[in-house]
Amino acid sequence: MSLKIYNTLSRQKEEFKSIHEGLVGMYVCGPTVYSDSHIGHGKSYVSFDVIVRYLRYLGNKVLYIQNITDVGHLLDDGEDRMLKQSKIEKVHPMQIAETITRSYFDDMDKLGVLRPDISPRASGHIIEQIEMVKQLLAKGFAYEVNGSVYFDVQKSKNYGKLSGRVLEEAVEGTRVESRSEKRNSADFALWKKAESGHIMHWPSPWGEGFPGWHIECSAMSMKYLGETFDIHGGGMDNQFPHHECEIAQSEAATGKPFVKYWIHNNLVTVTGKKMSKSLGNFVTLKDAFKKYDPLVVRFFILQSHYRSTLDFSDEALQGAKVGYEKLKTTMRLIREEIEIQAASTMYGYVDEDLSSFKSKFIEAMDDDFNSPEAIAVLFELSSYINSRLSLHLSLNTLNGALEIFNNFGGNILGLFAQSQGQSESVISTSDFMKLIIRIRDEVRKQKLWEVSDVIRDGLKAIGFLVEDKKDGTSWHRTN
Repeated sequence: MSLKIYNTLSRQKEEFKSIHEGLVGMYVCGPTVYSDSHIGHGKSYVSFDVIVRYLRYLGNKVLYIQNITDVGHLLDDGEDRMLKQSKIEKVHPMQIAETITRSYFDDMDKLGVLRPDISPRASGHIIEQIEMVKQLLAKGFAYEVNGSVYFDVQKSKNYGKLSGRVLEEAVEGTRVESRSEKRNSADFALWKKAESGHIMHWPSPWGEGFPGWHIECSAMSMKYLGETFDIHGGGMDNQFPHHECEIAQSEAATGKPFVKYWIHNNLVTVTGKKMSKSLGNFVTLKDAFKKYDPLVVRFFILQSHYRSTLDFSDEALQGAKVGYEKLKTTMRLIREEIEIQAASTMYGYVDEDLSSFKSKFIEAMDDDFNSPEAIAVLFELSSYINSRLSLHLSLNTLNGALEIFNNFGGNILGLFAQSQGQSESVISTSDFMKLIIRIRDEVRKQKLWEVSDVIRDGLKAIGFLVEDKKDGTSWHRTN
């Protein structure tokens, strides 16, 4: 089975074939850095992190771009998010951008999200955005009014092809402009005139102003990935108008298809209700991390398919914590058994074929990155191994199981931070037993047989069987 991706553009799963074999260009809309990241950000960027990880696992060289929006993202009332927050905090908007960008990456690092290859800032690509606006004006797709430039959606033949909305249904979304300036209410701003007192503005052929939100992503994605690239991702709430406008302006400017595959992740609810500051159920990642290990939060996110709604609640997180600890316990027991076998030759060991677990995991991931099914395979493997540990599985089997947990659960799903090495608990168990046996050997040399038996029986009671042989003392776990 080959990798199949649900393409929002075609509304169906398609076999993934990159434009250039072995090379994948991927752009994901990054955060608007005006406040701390929330659970919704976590769902989005963990989901796309797994997509990048799996594409690389399949042997692709992935160039992953995720922008930072630090200017131009307007609210429904036409006010820039960054400027609004700067007024509240009484600091320069770029100070907010710097602080929140660092906070964002800190949260993502804790979640095990790999850093993007490039994180371009909107404010750092003003020249590219102005040049693109000039292209659209020259080709007749845009018009200038009073120092602002708007895209004429009626000139775009396929406007609405991503969201399925016809032009008559289109609304301004994040752009509420003066109706008298625009030819059509659905036209969107490519460049906005900076009114008096507007802090963030740049010189342009149309006067001092700042870019519109949509033009930023088009200019930055094409700068690094070319005029047509493989994957564009983002939240489902960005499908319209943001991504629809990106397509319209990009294809108008280049005359070429903009993106081959569009991937959208679904939203987060809190105990069944839409997460919203106004409802008082807004959960930041920093608040979640105060109660839960960030990797438990990641595990919780991946138990839901990226295209499904994720319902956040304490009960759900507690359940995720229990499940996550079960997997980690199995990995610990496997490592302990490997340690035991390294010090003992007491038994003939049993080989088990684990290839079916690998196949089922890959099959799940090939089906539109189905992380819930992939995690189910890890639980199935966990149960299988736990039921057979007492049979004294071979080193080949134990290492094979650990490789599946490390490579698939760790490197692909990003669930295990110590996937490349042994945990401290395993090492300390082995060292502890070596010390106890050394002490017992000294006791036996002094012919303190009762003390020796107390140590032996005490170890047996907590699950460690000690056996004395001519060539020395060996031990292994009994549970």
